Amino acid sequence: MTMGPLAGTRIVEFAGIGPGPFACMLLGDMGAEIVRIERPGTPVADSNDYVGRSRSSVVQLDLKDVNAKQLALELVAHADAVIEGFRPGVMERLGLGPDVALKANPKLVYGRMTGWGQDGPLALVAGHDINYISLTGALAAMGPDGVPPPPPLNLVGDYGGGALYLVVGMLAGMLDARRTGIGQVVDAAMCDGAASLMTHFFALRAQAHWTVQREDNLLDGGAPFYRTYRCADGRFVAVGAIESQFFSVLRKELGCDDALFERQNDKRSWPAMRARLSEIFASRTRDEWVEIFGDGDGCVTPVLDLEEASRHAHLEARRTFVREGSAVQPAPAPRFSHTPSRIQSSPALKPTDASSVVRRWSLSAISHQQESLK
Repeated sequence: MTMGPLAGTRIVEFAGIGPGPFACMLLGDMGAEIVRIERPGTPVADSNDYVGRSRSSVVQLDLKDVNAKQLALELVAHADAVIEGFRPGVMERLGLGPDVALKANPKLVYGRMTGWGQDGPLALVAGHDINYISLTGALAAMGPDGVPPPPPLNLVGDYGGGALYLVVGMLAGMLDARRTGIGQVVDAAMCDGAASLMTHFFALRAQAHWTVQREDNLLDGGAPFYRTYRCADGRFVAVGAIESQFFSVLRKELGCDDALFERQNDKRSWPAMRARLSEIFASRTRDEWVEIFGDGDGCVTPVLDLEEASRHAHLEARRTFVREGSAVQPAPAPRFSHTPSRIQSSPALKPTDASSVVRRWSLSAISHQQESLK
């Protein structure tokens, strides 16, 4: 059993895609015992399904079958939480919606992960990460000016605004349920989470410190001291020298002693500064610049690809990545001093007989009740 601060917490995951499984990975990494319910015939995940790690078992159930549905409900009745990621109404049509689940288990925290949320004009409309963040102002604020906004992988909607907000909601809900004995539904929508992530930028806009033009602001590549630059070998460095003391180190290492660089925060000088820094960084290779800046405070780092990142000395020292043969995956995060997560490689998920899980959970619950009466 995986160690961690959530040891003893039981979660039923109705298998989906995107942020739901990622949220369950995070909760499982922190020690929760998660049973994943898959549709019959779903291929067994192999050892490279990293997002599918940290599940205690996988149950294949046809939820349209009465007996299978009853088994699923038995699991729910002995769980602390449920996570599902279907369109609104799907679980209700299966007879496993929140009303039924909370009736069977009043302390249950029922997590619902969707793109648009459980209500609203778009609730039943299809979409993906790029659609959810496009409505929040996030996508329009990213990328170079004058070109289409680039998709920022699916980190902002699926994982940042989706999975992470779902995890926070589930943890808060379970804390409340343990205090009050009353469960509830957590409605986690990627559009809501992505909008919440933009709070700082809405504040900057209200303070007249942010424009809607891309590549015109402090953190969107407009500032010459906060952006990436191409080097002589076609690779890139990232520069993040925002504070004046770090900007001074940057200037010293680059030899930028002319008057132009005395006006760091004068936006009128930014285009000329960007052009000059582009010329300077293009004069050497990426790794030459890394050697020049070393571990100093110029806030210059190499832009690494996935393979390079897994071999970086700092990340190796912290065991940020776990390597097993040629396979590499990120280790669990965050880290806990008293209840550490197990730094692991991902075992293959194995189908389990649903009734055996129900019996184990039920017996454990009975045992716990008996202990509490002593």
